Order: sequence, then C-alpha cells, then structure tokens
Amino acid sequence: MHRKCDHILIACIALLFGGTVTACSRPDNATVSKETKAPMTITIRSSAFADGQPIPSKYTCDGEDVSPPLSWDRAPEGSKSLVLISDDPDAPGGTWEHWLLYDLAATTRDLPEAVPAKEVVLNGAKQGRNDFEQIGYRGPCPPPAGAHRYYFKIYALDRELSLKAAALKNEVEKEINGHILAEGKLMGVYKRK
Repeated sequence: MHRKCDHILIACIALLFGGTVTACSRPDNATVSKETKAPMTITIRSSAFADGQPIPSKYTCDGEDVSPPLSWDRAPEGSKSLVLISDDPDAPGGTWEHWLLYDLAATTRDLPEAVPAKEVVLNGAKQGRNDFEQIGYRGPCPPPAGAHRYYFKIYALDRELSLKAAALKNEVEKEINGHILAEGKLMGVYKRK
C-alpha cells in the first residue's frame, strides 16, 4: 500500500517495532516548513569581572551603582540591532530587571562604564524601564541573605524594534521573539555584607 509519509519517521517506527521499511515519498503538493535555526553564540565579557565571578561593589547599590564595561564578538551578517537585558533570577519575588538597552547599532562591539541613565544614549540606542521603575542601569542590590546571580544577555536581531524609550522587559521580549540571530550571556554574582 502506498502512503503519503515522511520516510524518516516511518523508518524509525519500523525499526522500533522490528518491522521492515518500504519506499515512500513526500507527495509533490506537500509543503515543507521552513527550518528554524538555533541562534549563533556571541561571547560577552567584562573587564570588571569574569564569568561566574563576583561583581565589584562599584557596579552595585553599595558603590557608585554605574553600569560595568562590556564587550562582545561581532554580530553576525544580517544583524540590524542589538539588545542588552540584565536581570537577577534569584530575586525573592521572581526575576528582577536591572537594565534594558535596545536598538543599539549592530556594529557596536562594546559599552563603556557608566552608560548615562537617559532614555536615548549611544547614538540612538534606547533604554527601558527597570524594576526599580527607573530608566537605565541599576546595579545589584540583593537582600543580605545570600549571593545572587546577575546575567548580562546580548541579542543580535534581524530588525530594529518598534518601541519608544522606557519600554518594559515583556514588551522588549515580545518584539525580539523570532528575530534573534545570535545571543550570549555573562553571569556575575554579588552578595551584600
């Protein structure tokens, strides 16, 4: 009996049950779904701390509370913009947003220390509203119970976002969904004394 089938799936099922495989082909009018590729990896780093290591107090609420210097690999071909999201997944009430920076030029390879807490910075990049209800970066400030992890995540996108400055994380995440060409993350830890 001739069936419309995917020969790989039939072969797997047949082998699983000890059967035999008969030739089978995809019908001419069948549509093939477009393959979705996993995003490439971008290595992101900081000259202030290594991945998995403590974040210096200068970049926290116990110090100057300025953003750390960051750098990363070149974005892949076809990238139109970059997004940076920094958050704390160990916050008592759930993940806490510390920094949202989007529509950063795709050719950008680094951020200086102390990016100003303004809506528009760095030649047109926009900053969102963090969970402190402020624009720009706010550093680690965990309760004194234990160390928290802080992630700095970079995304290379195939588009610019259609968001104004002061957007929230859920708005940014909705806009980047399905448009990520490459991504990377750097994690630092901080514990208050």
